[in-house]
Amino acid sequence: MMEELKIYEEKMQKTIDNLQENFQSIRAGRANPHVLDKIKVNYYGTMTPLQQVGNISVPEARIILIQPWERNMIKEIEKAINMSDIGINPTNDGQSIRLVFPELNEERRKDLAKQIKKYGEEAKVSIRNIRRDANDKTKKLEKDGEYTEDDLKQADKEIQKFTDDAIKEVDKMVEVKTKDIMTV
Repeated sequence: MMEELKIYEEKMQKTIDNLQENFQSIRAGRANPHVLDKIKVNYYGTMTPLQQVGNISVPEARIILIQPWERNMIKEIEKAINMSDIGINPTNDGQSIRLVFPELNEERRKDLAKQIKKYGEEAKVSIRNIRRDANDKTKKLEKDGEYTEDDLKQADKEIQKFTDDAIKEVDKMVEVKTKDIMTV
């Protein structure tokens, strides 16, 4: 019985992992190379992750330096960054690209906090949907005679525990990230 429920616990964990990835792409006034994780560059006709066409480093707290392995990729990288939603204009010196992160003002911090909350809510909805799917599955198993009524109650209890734990984790992550963003 528990093996069947493990699948749903793993799905909830994947939702939490996805939330963590979303949080890494939110910039907090400091240079974080993870803001570039979702950017893909046209590399000879193939959309390739930015990390695979150059070296990415953080020489100073608010600067990301991108040094392409092939100099002719600079224009493509610049174009990909401009088309992305990170909101920073790259500067190109012919050898490398610099992204300078401005200090966040209060209004921008509040916008980011709202975005964090939105991501958190989406994760919770996803977790609740997984719970619903798990409950539907156990009810079907009981209806088919594979579960007894006691098995169903036990399974429902386990599913609810997974759900409560996952939602607590999401709330904690939202709180920590919001605090990080709002700290000047």
